[in-house]
Amino acid sequence: MATRLGKLISTISGMDFSDRFGPGWDHLSAFSVLARMGIWWLRGLGLRWRMKSAQGMLLIGKGVTIRQASYFRVGKNFVAQDQCEINCLSRRGIVFGDKVTVGSFALIRPTNLYGGEPGEGLRVGDNSSIGPYAYIGCSGYIEIGANVMISPRVSIYSENHVFESTSLPMIDQGVRRSFVTIEDDCWIASHAVILAGVTVGKGSVVAAGSIVTKDVPPYSVVGGNPARILKSRKEE
Repeated sequence: MATRLGKLISTISGMDFSDRFGPGWDHLSAFSVLARMGIWWLRGLGLRWRMKSAQGMLLIGKGVTIRQASYFRVGKNFVAQDQCEINCLSRRGIVFGDKVTVGSFALIRPTNLYGGEPGEGLRVGDNSSIGPYAYIGCSGYIEIGANVMISPRVSIYSENHVFESTSLPMIDQGVRRSFVTIEDDCWIASHAVILAGVTVGKGSVVAAGSIVTKDVPPYSVVGGNPARILKSRKEE
């Protein structure tokens, strides 16, 4: 019965929930999820016309802030959970693939809210997620691949403050923009920090609380402050 309910919800919503409502889900609980999705879908209708492009379902939670939506492009079945904030003004825009989720209270910011030079922007591949309370500072270009899991409270920075001069306050010396690349099939665990100029190779795991200051080879597990290679996921 639960499997049939999952298939029914999938048919109505256009999203694959066939394996999400198995044993343990009663009908009332499952339909409450569908009702909430319906409210989020209605909010998405109000946003869609302002965006550069959007395909499939567009689900927008309560209190979501999306600024300069004309720079925002999403694929099929995008979800923005409650109270997240996406600022879109940027040179390359904010571009999400299919089935991307931005978690509650996450913040994506390429450009200062009070003016200044526009940042570069962000691209996120298919089936990737940005966890609750994450911070994505994409003033330099950030590219996140497909099937990437970014856990709660992860921070990613693509610029550094200039501080060479001691005769000027650092706040007046500006910033130096760089990049961050996270390749396909990575897991960035909770409270990790990835700093500017770093590439995290395909299939890698960044342990919780790590500070990543240099490139991570593909299929590596790294951890610590600064992060170092703990092991490889590939067999010898």
